[in-house]
Amino acid sequence: MTTDPAATPFKDHFSGIADAYAQARPEYPDALFDAIAAVVPASAHVWEPGCGSGQATRGLAARFAHVHATEPSAKQLAQHWAHNEKSNVSLAVEPGERTALADASVQLVAVAQALHWFDREPFFRECERVLTPGGVLAAWGYGDFIAPEGMVDAVAAFRARIEPYWPPERAQIDARYAGYDWPFPALPAPAMWLEAEWDLGHFLRYLSSMSAVARCTADTGEDPVGRYGPAMAADWGGEGDTRLIQWPLFLHLRRKP
Repeated sequence: MTTDPAATPFKDHFSGIADAYAQARPEYPDALFDAIAAVVPASAHVWEPGCGSGQATRGLAARFAHVHATEPSAKQLAQHWAHNEKSNVSLAVEPGERTALADASVQLVAVAQALHWFDREPFFRECERVLTPGGVLAAWGYGDFIAPEGMVDAVAAFRARIEPYWPPERAQIDARYAGYDWPFPALPAPAMWLEAEWDLGHFLRYLSSMSAVARCTADTGEDPVGRYGPAMAADWGGEGDTRLIQWPLFLHLRRKP
């Protein structure tokens, strides 16, 4: 028996760190949205479930006619950039498994770093319902960052501390969504990198936006960024230096017949 998503609380790992998430997460590269735009027309209406504070919405809105961005966490959605923009974006507090959109009303469903949180069976049924024939499901994510040169040991100590506090869904990101029972045939999709040039402060804020850091802090009473940040700072370089941070980025594209 399938659980009714409307009656099931969503797995909320980010409401408590919504401010940090909105301020510190990296921006997706143009190459990602270009790959999606190559198989979806610019006139498309888009549903973006699990939009968070809008890290992907901006790129989608720049390339497609309208984006309906939804998020089950009202605190996350309150941080969305579209609140302060005159844009082609509508916002709604909705779970990933259900939307108020009409049948066959969108040409693209775009899910950024969120599919592993969804109850996939009802979500895929909802994709089938709202996508027009020929519409595309695009789902992507990024794994853990590559430790910058000279920081491998300091980053490894930090990671070892927070490792027990990752939700089990994290393994699906590490596996690049392998083994999913996808509803539609695959389209070719390139492998890419997500990159950001950050100063130390931004890098530490990014670490603080991790759900495992919040869980570790709540469980132990000690902030792992506060504990391991000085060692990472010592290996960072001079004051004001920036470092290139890289994450492996994967994309799945699926077209509804």
